[in-house]
Amino acid sequence: MDAPRPSCVIFDIDGTLTRTNELIFASFNHLARQYLGRTYEPAEIVALFGPPEEGALSKLFGPENVDRLMDELCEFYESNHASMAGVHAGVRQMLAYLKARGMKLAVFTGKGKRTTSITLEALELSGYFDLVVSGTDVVQHKPHPEGICRVLERFGVRAEETIMVGDSLSDIKASRAAGVHIASALWDCYDPDGVLRENRSFAFHRVEDLYAWFRRNIQ
Repeated sequence: MDAPRPSCVIFDIDGTLTRTNELIFASFNHLARQYLGRTYEPAEIVALFGPPEEGALSKLFGPENVDRLMDELCEFYESNHASMAGVHAGVRQMLAYLKARGMKLAVFTGKGKRTTSITLEALELSGYFDLVVSGTDVVQHKPHPEGICRVLERFGVRAEETIMVGDSLSDIKASRAAGVHIASALWDCYDPDGVLRENRSFAFHRVEDLYAWFRRNIQ
């Protein structure tokens, strides 16, 4: 990357730091099976993303049922977290390396605050991050850059010294709109071909490849 030494790295969660996609799909289908008598394909569920879980629930079940069903979704999500989710190999070592070298570390995720907290706590990742911006914390959701701009403002860092690591097209679009560098994570990406079409220059197929890049560029 032709850029100053990074001072801030922002990470997406699902498909980037964690293996949580299966759990997310199962959580929505748990409700769909119970209340709609059907299930949805992963692509159908992904198409609902942008706003946090409440937005997807409103579309599927009606706004009047969101609060109750969000409680049920979170109960399923948390109770099945240990068996259906995990941290990608190498992520902890990478985060520890960056933290030890004084990087400002943040999360910007489309997940709502409740499921974000469940995942970060269950997988013992919270301590690595100086700031967490969830989908509940912003008015404009990905691909809008509001969440990234909040991180820049809080830390007082320049966009050109910041890297966003994420697995989706919305991460690429949000990063470009905010003026930060984007590192596309392909190791658990739902649409790797689409992501590569948008970001062929700075994409990583394995966590260890991204970690190696950090070791070369951040001493």
